[in-house]
Amino acid sequence: MEIEYVIGDVTTPHSSGAALIVHICNDRGYWGAGFVLALGRRWPQAQAQYRAWHEGQLDLPFTLGQVQFVLVAPDLWVANLIGQHGVRPTGDGPPLRYEAVREGLERVAAFAQLHSASVHMPRIGTGLAGGTWAAIAPILQTELANRGISVTVYDLA
Repeated sequence: MEIEYVIGDVTTPHSSGAALIVHICNDRGYWGAGFVLALGRRWPQAQAQYRAWHEGQLDLPFTLGQVQFVLVAPDLWVANLIGQHGVRPTGDGPPLRYEAVREGLERVAAFAQLHSASVHMPRIGTGLAGGTWAAIAPILQTELANRGISVTVYDLA
């Protein structure tokens, strides 16, 4: 399969069946800038569950590469993927960690296959996280599309 690119709002995914909205989170528990603002307005439970996860209220380890799946509507989940170390660039580069994104997308693939869900996302990792789409797109292709999972990437008009 090939990744589909569309103009639109990922918070209203174009899907006739089960769907999963994937986005990148940081490993500090901060939810307050970028795509998460729109996501949190639409589904406050995605933010609340991320904060509970960060505060240690869930059994899932809050570490790079982990993914929290939050059911926000029937057959619709938000995947909080921890792929960002901190929130600002350091001497080591941008906060995005490509290996953590790859590891998280492996988890997303397993979840999507289990639930026969399509995957929807903005251009993850390229905004505040500081990554490049030239590096992210091949990871998406390998971890999701090559496994037969429908992937739609949304750009705002």
